[in-house]
Amino acid sequence: MPLSDTPDDLTPEAAVASAQSEDDHVEPVLPEVVRQRVISLAAGAMTGVPLDELPMPLRRVAKFAPNRRARLGGPVIAMQLSGDPLLRQRLATRIVNDAGDLGAAILEGVTPAAADPVEVAALAYLARPDGWRSIVDEATEAVRAEAEGSVAAERIRDVEQRLARAEHDRAVARVEADKLRDELARLRDETAGLREEVRSLGKSLRESQARERKTTDMLSAEKGRAVRAAADHDAEVRRLRAKLAEAESAAGAQRQSAKDARAVDDARLWLLLETIGQAAVGLRRELALDPTDRLPADFVADTSADRPENASVAGAARALDADDPVRLDHLLSLPKAHMIVDGYNVTKKGYAEISLEQQRNRLIAGVGGLVAQTRAEVTVVFDGAERVHGLPPAPRGVRVLFSRKGETADELIRRLVRAEPAGRPIVVISSDKEVVDGVRRHGAYPLSSDTLLRRLSRS
Repeated sequence: MPLSDTPDDLTPEAAVASAQSEDDHVEPVLPEVVRQRVISLAAGAMTGVPLDELPMPLRRVAKFAPNRRARLGGPVIAMQLSGDPLLRQRLATRIVNDAGDLGAAILEGVTPAAADPVEVAALAYLARPDGWRSIVDEATEAVRAEAEGSVAAERIRDVEQRLARAEHDRAVARVEADKLRDELARLRDETAGLREEVRSLGKSLRESQARERKTTDMLSAEKGRAVRAAADHDAEVRRLRAKLAEAESAAGAQRQSAKDARAVDDARLWLLLETIGQAAVGLRRELALDPTDRLPADFVADTSADRPENASVAGAARALDADDPVRLDHLLSLPKAHMIVDGYNVTKKGYAEISLEQQRNRLIAGVGGLVAQTRAEVTVVFDGAERVHGLPPAPRGVRVLFSRKGETADELIRRLVRAEPAGRPIVVISSDKEVVDGVRRHGAYPLSSDTLLRRLSRS
């Protein structure tokens, strides 16, 4: 079994030709500067080539400008040039034609002496005439030699600059040495004067230390007297604080006793009022009495007396409709009356044609005027699902609430009614039957939304 793929019957010339043919398929390793030049030339030559004649990986970068094409698609271009001889030949034809005399010389295998070795190597790599590998190798060596020469020249310049700096530093050092000698002589003279001054200062220091020791002894004696005085003062302060604590304890006990007595009185009073209120509420529920607009005298007048001709006005005031706003005025005139309004139930019935924001503002402004007239407490409740930020401030006496997530305005209204003390007049404005039934069970007075709308329109 042979060790290579070369048949045994080939002549030496055929074997050499076969080896050279195999070498042509092995891509040479180009210096980076030559490789970049090859990519730049190929990127420029791709301009004008139809996209369907380019390999698929190059079609995306072919849309870029040549410089950007070379910068972003360099690795892809290099890979296609080494792996696609047909593409390389197409681009090489354009590049050689653009190169003019230099391209013609490269095709003939001639390297002009004055030509740039980088350009020669790039053209030879792309065109690949006979002997192109030797041309590329020679140009590569020239590039490397030029790079090494540049490095050597740079090193020589660096050494020359260092020598110049060293000479300058040496001259500066000489000048500085002369200055330092003069300064040293001056300092010696000053040192002699300082020694004499030090001796004089030493004598003054010893005298000052003696005076300091005497002063320290006197200060120690004064500190002892001050400590004794402070101890006496602290003892007096502790005695006074103990008396103050006793006085404060006695005063606190008296305040607590008075507070307990007042709490007992308040509890008794609250229990009495609660008992009265619960009794009134229980009696009203037991008798199933709804608010009435007719007084006992009205019944007597109907059965036992004749009314004057002008009595129709008074009769109309008493025989009120279910949604008559006068009925609302009567309820709000009760002491401590509280009106709770189902906001959207009123606005969507009264002015549904405008936006929700305009509905809220209009209702709140209307009940604000009603509060100014009746002095009653008013709470307006909206569903929180459509709550908006930036709501203008509510008028004085009007409380605006939005239900929280997971809770409706109806549930919040029932919660507000349950929170009120028994016996307080609570008016709920809503046409929702569930709301009406729920608040009536807790002693509130339900009125329809039309009642409030008619009252506001009258204002």
